Amino acid sequence: MQRLPVLVVLAAGRGERFAASGGRVHKLQALLAGKPVMDHVLDAVRASGLPFHVVEADASRPGMGDSIAAGVRATRDAPGWMILPADLPLIRSQTLRTIAAGLACSPTCSVTVPIYQGQRGHPVMFSAACRDQLLNLKGNQGAAPVVSAQAAIDSVAFIELDDPGVMTDIDTLDDLRRAEQLAQALSARGSA
Repeated sequence: MQRLPVLVVLAAGRGERFAASGGRVHKLQALLAGKPVMDHVLDAVRASGLPFHVVEADASRPGMGDSIAAGVRATRDAPGWMILPADLPLIRSQTLRTIAAGLACSPTCSVTVPIYQGQRGHPVMFSAACRDQLLNLKGNQGAAPVVSAQAAIDSVAFIELDDPGVMTDIDTLDDLRRAEQLAQALSARGSA
């Protein structure tokens, strides 16, 4: 039986842009369709059936790179990792399963990047070949250097998805309003 990649849910950010835009709670606790943003993400993660690990705020991890490294360290024996920011409330569980299937379908690629309408999204998946690079991440840059290094050796696959949830992150109150409108449109389309 194939081992599945671990979803590393990044919930450690401070949400400063959300607060600066007028948000009165942390962006992950902001309500979208009557439920906190983080709950939407965790519902999709649980429904995917994939193993997961949530990286929460910790003063010893000041940046996204530190949080990614912490999540990989906590699950270091995984065959791969899908790095999922916790501010993508419209991500679908089927999308997560589709990206995870890329670990078996693309044995020559170390990184799989979801694409929606020509734009890169999340979660980005990394195979075990990227473990050491991910463990060495620090600061705010995230995993972009790992993707760039793998692209340089032609080891990145792109997967086109019909899920705007891979792009719909919440950084400001305007983002939250747009996500609410998109959620309503998607719901209406699904019930039609």
